[in-house]
Amino acid sequence: MSLSSDPAREGLRRYDPAPPCCMVVFGAAGDLTKRLIAPALYNLAVADALSDGFSVLGLDLADLTDEAWRESLAGMCRDFTAKIGMNEAAWRWLADRMHYMRGDFSAPDTFRRLAQALEAQENGSGGNRLFYLAVADRFFGPLVDRLGEAGLLHEDEGGPWRRVVIEKPFGHDLHSAVALNAQIAKVVGENQVYRMDHFLGKETVQNIMMLRFGNSTLEDLWNRQHVDHVQITAAETVGVERRGKFYEHAGALRDMLPNHMFQLLAVTAMEPPVSFDADAVRAEKAKVLQAVRGLGNEERALHNTVRGQYGEGEVLGHPAVAYRSEPDVAPDSATETYVACKLLVDNWRWGGVPFYLRTGKHLARRKTEIVLQFRAPPFTLFRDTPIDALASNRLILHIQPDEGISLVFNAKNPGPAVEASSVRMDFRYKDFFSEAPSTGYETLLYDVMIGDATLFQRADFVEAGWRVVQPVLDAWAAAPPGDFPNYASGSQGPAAADELLKRDGRAWRVLG
Repeated sequence: MSLSSDPAREGLRRYDPAPPCCMVVFGAAGDLTKRLIAPALYNLAVADALSDGFSVLGLDLADLTDEAWRESLAGMCRDFTAKIGMNEAAWRWLADRMHYMRGDFSAPDTFRRLAQALEAQENGSGGNRLFYLAVADRFFGPLVDRLGEAGLLHEDEGGPWRRVVIEKPFGHDLHSAVALNAQIAKVVGENQVYRMDHFLGKETVQNIMMLRFGNSTLEDLWNRQHVDHVQITAAETVGVERRGKFYEHAGALRDMLPNHMFQLLAVTAMEPPVSFDADAVRAEKAKVLQAVRGLGNEERALHNTVRGQYGEGEVLGHPAVAYRSEPDVAPDSATETYVACKLLVDNWRWGGVPFYLRTGKHLARRKTEIVLQFRAPPFTLFRDTPIDALASNRLILHIQPDEGISLVFNAKNPGPAVEASSVRMDFRYKDFFSEAPSTGYETLLYDVMIGDATLFQRADFVEAGWRVVQPVLDAWAAAPPGDFPNYASGSQGPAAADELLKRDGRAWRVLG
């Protein structure tokens, strides 16, 4: 298929076609498949990234025909491409390769029928199989076990590949994450497992390594001699919406810190890898979490973390209900919808530099960013001028919604007096690169097909992340949360989060 002349393709990354494979999606009728996986596959089809031997087999409990399943996904893709228009030829090409099979994940007969269906199309796919577990986390281990029992994950050296994509959450504490890794390792090798974190599919996150290691000017400043502290923020304006049942068991910490937030921490703090080989990059990321301290026991965990829960308020000009009034949420729930923490990466590059992380729902503005605040310059030169203080320089990496990079520095005001103001230089991706609607999954799915695991979590990284936050989970389980709710919807978050930085003489960058 060639769609290179299609204007909808402009702005998409250019790909060589991935090897042929059959992609089996467990949870094919679910929200994740509709919102993210199907649009990402459509984008890959538009970008000529899928071979003629590519096919998709959806599997779920819902009673659907091939055509009904395709139509449900087509509607979502049309909504996704509403601004630029859907490439109907690309969708038809993809839809012709999409089939649906009804099956119970717990029934052995499901996997016998699945094996038969895969054998029937082995010639076109070259025998390569990609199993995507777009299901609730309780199914991860059992599905891998059943796929193994059916012989569907066995690889012969030099033969067709078998790969498994597992969505988050990967465990709900350290013990469960270690147990899940061990369960999976009995069936497949680590090289076959791709633990998905869609944050790493975002161009700005991927570009952090290019920014650091491709620009000596910045990398020379990226250390404790020049950086005062680092702030990592993932703020959302949405509440829990229809996810109350899930969120009651997860909370902000489990949902965001060991995966999304620690990925941002790792890519910011990691040492230069010896190459862009997947294992080299992932080894450096794991070292960051292994060097983290600050939450090592329950007392320190309580001292260096803040939890919050949103109450009533106004978000983006609209009334917002309290978390406890959301569907499927207990009226006296003690689940946190906000978490902030202070971490120290105890190595030669970052020793003594605090990393402040915060994430929450129903906040003043949707914003994911990384801020490096540099040390203030000596004030001696300016002591006899009207200037009474100099603002610190800041490098701001905007992850979403507006991807880009900003540098904040001091400049002299026009006029005879020596006066200073903070000014800002902005680089915005959309000013330099054409953009097409993207889910962030396109690169990740393509990388699975070509066998590049660089942007996926390795077992040691997952366990190291849970090891960092386990003292917090233990401390919170033993101590009541205090008065919830403790921040208004549409605000900056709980006052205690401001105090976390204030006691160090610092302050959060304002959301807004």
